Amino acid sequence: MMIREATPADWPAVWAFLQPIMAAGETYTWPRDVGEEQARGMWMLDAPGRTVVAVDADGTVLGSAKMNPNHMGPAAHIASASFAVAPAHSGRGTGRALGEHVLAWARAEGYRAMQFNAVVETNTRAVALWRSLGFEVIGTLPEGFLHPEHGYVGLHIMHRRL
Repeated sequence: MMIREATPADWPAVWAFLQPIMAAGETYTWPRDVGEEQARGMWMLDAPGRTVVAVDADGTVLGSAKMNPNHMGPAAHIASASFAVAPAHSGRGTGRALGEHVLAWARAEGYRAMQFNAVVETNTRAVALWRSLGFEVIGTLPEGFLHPEHGYVGLHIMHRRL
């Protein structure tokens, strides 16, 4: 697997798995009916943000991550990131590789910490992955997310010093 900067040519492959993930409404705070152009603007970031894709030896896009400052001004030293892995390729280390890549990027860019603002508590695989990469749940917004199956569930705020 290789992780590289995303290009405009990668967008159709990213959208092919990002759209069903958003439509499912189980893991992201985006509108479930987000349109492609709006999603592209929210995912394919300009500097100081960055968007990457994980690809296999054949060039198939397995997943993607976007990383950016979490805040502006005097809090711009805190990074954030979002991740999506194609369901057909989940459970094979793509999320972990993207997470490790994002952490290395944030350190190299001089960020002091990374914070995820909204990790859905029922997304147990993601919560476990982030914990294994050194993140802690520093708070939970009770009933902050309306899950289509579980109803109102918490949104974890997860943090890791760099």
